[in-house]
Amino acid sequence: MARFSLLFRQAAAVGMLLAVCGVARAAGELKLQTEPELLKTLREGSAAEKALACKQLAIVGNAECIPELAKLLSDEQLSSWSRIALEAIPDTACDTVLIDGAKTLRGKLLVGVINSLGVRRSSAAVDVLTVKLKGDDADAIAAAGVALGKIGGDKATSALRESLASSNRDARNAAAEGYILCAERLNASGKKNDAASLYNRVRTADVSKQHLLEATRGEIVAKGNDGAALLVEQLKSHDRKRFNLGLKVSRELAGQKVTDALAAELKDAPAERAALIITALGDRATDKLPAAVVDAAQHGEKPIKLAAIEVFGRVGQGAMVPALLEIAAGDDTELAAAAKTALDKMPGTQADSDLVHRLSSTHGKSLDVLIHVIGQRRIDAVKDLIEIYHGSDESARNAALLALGSTIEPQDLPLLIKEVKASQNTQDGDRAEKALQTACVRMPDREATAGQLAEAMGGASTESKARFLRILGAMGGPKALATIAVAVRENDPELRDVGTQVLGQWMTADAAPLLLEIAKSPAQDKFQGRALRGYLRIARQQKMPDAERLGMFREGMEISKRAEDRQLTLDILKRCPSAETVQLASSYMEDKQLRQHAVETAIFIAEKIKDKDPTAAKLAAEKVLKAEPTGKLADRARALTRAQQ
Repeated sequence: MARFSLLFRQAAAVGMLLAVCGVARAAGELKLQTEPELLKTLREGSAAEKALACKQLAIVGNAECIPELAKLLSDEQLSSWSRIALEAIPDTACDTVLIDGAKTLRGKLLVGVINSLGVRRSSAAVDVLTVKLKGDDADAIAAAGVALGKIGGDKATSALRESLASSNRDARNAAAEGYILCAERLNASGKKNDAASLYNRVRTADVSKQHLLEATRGEIVAKGNDGAALLVEQLKSHDRKRFNLGLKVSRELAGQKVTDALAAELKDAPAERAALIITALGDRATDKLPAAVVDAAQHGEKPIKLAAIEVFGRVGQGAMVPALLEIAAGDDTELAAAAKTALDKMPGTQADSDLVHRLSSTHGKSLDVLIHVIGQRRIDAVKDLIEIYHGSDESARNAALLALGSTIEPQDLPLLIKEVKASQNTQDGDRAEKALQTACVRMPDREATAGQLAEAMGGASTESKARFLRILGAMGGPKALATIAVAVRENDPELRDVGTQVLGQWMTADAAPLLLEIAKSPAQDKFQGRALRGYLRIARQQKMPDAERLGMFREGMEISKRAEDRQLTLDILKRCPSAETVQLASSYMEDKQLRQHAVETAIFIAEKIKDKDPTAAKLAAEKVLKAEPTGKLADRARALTRAQQ
């Protein structure tokens, strides 16, 4: 086992050396040597050469090189390099050399040797390390404690136990750290009772707070469910670090006993701490939260309620739904919002079934919340929602209508279309429109759905047609665009108003021809300008071939009358930088209204094409300097001309 450990460390040394060799080879500085050559380097080489030789000996070294490496242990420059090899060479003679060094060296050199003995886990070094643990060098004491902890075994543990009761605080803390290392190894190997015993010795000793906390955590974890009492002791502590330790460990331990212990603490814990304990209970990811958490959500102080509600949203549990509905329907807006969010997020199909099941037995504001949650979760409850929609409770009907928008299937879409057409006031109409739009954008066959809306526009009021147009705009697609085109060509200002608004926000380039048609129409109205700006937006933002974009640029320049529209048109050129577009931009520098914008556009394009077409870029920069000889744009132009010289 010891040899395997040494071979493992040797492999690590190989990796380290290969990394060094890679750098050194790149610089032409390192040549791999044989062991005899390396020994000669250790005797005759420079300090730098000896250091590299030590690294190579970590790979190829054996007993013959140990005496030469030993000589370097007292060298302040090379001691650490020699120890790299001595730690890795799988020969017990290395232990002897390091033990001898521990007996004679002082200061940092001594600490280094002690560290190496710990790395090698040399049981032969326990006696000398025990002596150092009882010495007066604080650094050596600390190193000896860690080394003994790494070595482990009865003899090392006995030495640490003795120092744990020492009058020397440094020795006690060093022993505590070593003891904890021993306990960790025991715990990892499955000897949890032995580990708990070691942790307990540290926890009850007079050592630093950090070691006390480490030992406390270790003892709780090693004991498992039997550590619940010690865990609760931390949660009851007035010391914030102990309390936080209890919270941390509570997330690591499984078992109902720990869950019950945490739940029991909720009753008497201050609100701030109770809230944190509830969060810890949620993080334990148990299938069922204790009843105390549900009770806290209903009757606790506000911080406790908020914590419990958040946990409900993550964990999910049928028994929580009534409490959440009650809170969500309450007057406290913060708690209500948190409860709605929790209901929306609650995981699992079981939660969906439970929510639908409660529709028939829930009333008032709680029913409105429940319906809203069903809609947000998109639960298949269309039949129940339609039944509520046809009921007499107006508030529930309105909630059901909105929820249907999120849940309805294609065959039931006419129900929402009818509601839009039948709405008698703006509030009802807005609600019906929102529900129908939510439903339409969800439908699997967009074109068929758009066809239903187009058909519904026949015989509808102007207000309803406007609503259908907005919904079609949200849907997009060829059928929606064709239906909007029919509407904007009608001599109805309200429909032209809504239609051009929708087209101005269209997210694909296929609306450009219709927008251009409206912009060019002989009718002199506000919709022409809106259509033009929508057309220019598509040219500036949507994907299309450069030739098509340039065609839209030319159309825009031909019909634009206002300076701001012409400036927007110039911006189109930035989307297709080339020798042609930089020349086009430059051609508008003589226009007083466009000069500044044309200069900026030309510089932008020139900087984009300077590597691909340096001649065109330089020519544009020279034109910019003539039109704008000073300022930041001129500075950018000069930089371009200098770059092309």
